[in-house]
Amino acid sequence: MDRASIGAERRPIPPFGLVGRRGASLRWTDEGVRPCASCGDNTGADQLNARIAAMPKSSATARARKIKLILFDVDGVLTDGKIWIFPAPGGAQSGAQQSVLEKSAQPGGQGGFGLRSTSLIEAKGFHAHDGTAISLARLAGIKTGIITKRISETVALRARDLKIDHVYQGIQDKASVVARILEKDGITAAEAAFVGDDVIDLPAMRKCGLAIAVKNARPEVKAEAHWATSHAGGDGAARDAVEYILKAQGKWKQAVEEYISERS
Repeated sequence: MDRASIGAERRPIPPFGLVGRRGASLRWTDEGVRPCASCGDNTGADQLNARIAAMPKSSATARARKIKLILFDVDGVLTDGKIWIFPAPGGAQSGAQQSVLEKSAQPGGQGGFGLRSTSLIEAKGFHAHDGTAISLARLAGIKTGIITKRISETVALRARDLKIDHVYQGIQDKASVVARILEKDGITAAEAAFVGDDVIDLPAMRKCGLAIAVKNARPEVKAEAHWATSHAGGDGAARDAVEYILKAQGKWKQAVEEYISERS
């Protein structure tokens, strides 16, 4: 057997699937697979190299397994986005009876806004399923928080009722508050999730390891989200987000059992 034949026998055989598509030809070299310049169309080689070079992105489920903190927008996420304004019963309050809303609506330099009136009341509706979700997250050892541009006494009352860990109202720059919370809790961005619905939420969503859009979020928000809820904002979207994360971490069943036993 001549020397050329021996070399041919020792040359590694290309693994299955390396033949280019659409009749494209590849040639095997000591450096790996290379397109054959004299063989015409090399689309197959280009596709192969692209597949080799591409790094797989973390799936939403993989991201969810790392979460220790879930942050929510309020209007359009914990509510359906509608804002109801009613006359305050019994007329205007006196200065000595200034409401929580009036106090919290003082300008804080954050770019937020709220209804400054002692004769009117701003009301929002919250879904009971979302309230249960906050409790389930707490039982599973996951902290929760809200970051919203508006200032509302209704939100402050709901947050206290649900024992939400972080409450920031009147916030225009949500991303900076996310960074502050991460530092305070001593966790990384990869361990935080943000649930949003509109473009003002995008900077905060980009800051977190898991970005979640509600079902009726704006297209720009859905385009950048890692996962979307099956329910709309104010209609169980927060419950979807919490349930998804807890199931990814294998904590869902235990959290539900503890929740039921607490109320038995």
